[in-house]
Amino acid sequence: MSGAKGAATGQTPTDPPPVPPAEPARAVPPAEAAVIRAAEFLRAHLDEPISVQDVADHVGYSTFHLSRLFTRVIGVSPVQYLAAQRFQRAKMLLLSSDDSVVDVCMAVGFSSVGTFTRRFVEEVGTSPRDFRRLPHAIAARETRPTVVIGAGRGRVQGSVRMSPAALAAIGPSPQVYVGLFRHPAPRGTPVAGTRIMQPGPYVITGVPTGQWWLLAAAVPQDDPVGQLLVRDLVTAGLPRAITVGEVLQGTRPAPPSYDLMLAPAAAWATPVLLALPTLGGDATEGATHGAAQDAVQDFTQMRTNGDADPPLSP
Repeated sequence: MSGAKGAATGQTPTDPPPVPPAEPARAVPPAEAAVIRAAEFLRAHLDEPISVQDVADHVGYSTFHLSRLFTRVIGVSPVQYLAAQRFQRAKMLLLSSDDSVVDVCMAVGFSSVGTFTRRFVEEVGTSPRDFRRLPHAIAARETRPTVVIGAGRGRVQGSVRMSPAALAAIGPSPQVYVGLFRHPAPRGTPVAGTRIMQPGPYVITGVPTGQWWLLAAAVPQDDPVGQLLVRDLVTAGLPRAITVGEVLQGTRPAPPSYDLMLAPAAAWATPVLLALPTLGGDATEGATHGAAQDAVQDFTQMRTNGDADPPLSP
């Protein structure tokens, strides 16, 4: 009987259940495919003098059309993207070699050490020499939640989750940085932000009035170098900027709530240049630790009571 049943179904009783077919991959529009090819071309020629015209010729677009599409898809212009990739390589060289800052500067395509150092500070948040010392400083200090309090009175909150692929890339103990940035790509220091020690509720306080891009990144807790390089890029963001209105003195309006799902980014995505563990800093970490705990506890209680605003629809 069982043999007949197995013959009828094409399976024996010990066969595993059939695997459902995989979902078809999303078809990439031609314009987006051209931008991805352009990004990959830039990544392959970091140490060469290269122009937007070279990239446009490679993908068969005009420089104007390519720049417009590139900024729309990637979040930064081709020139900014090339600079970001060069600074990411500089970060790797600073932490993996004994090369001097001058040698690193030249290796990533800069001819002026002064310009390289100034731009590095703007993008990474610290000087090349100080960046090289950070792994020891991170390993030596106790890691706690922090809040980067901005110059405003606004407040943004929500929850961060991680996809299975994100957990596989980062490991079982991630810490998550959530920040509000001036650009759709994580360039420079956020106007306000927070670091939480595991996925879950977050609260950002001191948010200035304006339109900001909400971005999050996860890094491994026990890997100082990995925290600085953000090697396995696991990020999340909203598809459009959020607006934070003016908060009058003495008032406390209900803040909006935005939920994020962290997932591995594509290989061609813009790297996170900011030295994430420096957010809050040693000097402010103790002062902001209590603020971080209190804010998250308040928000968690609001969610328990059903008072938190629903997440923004995609």
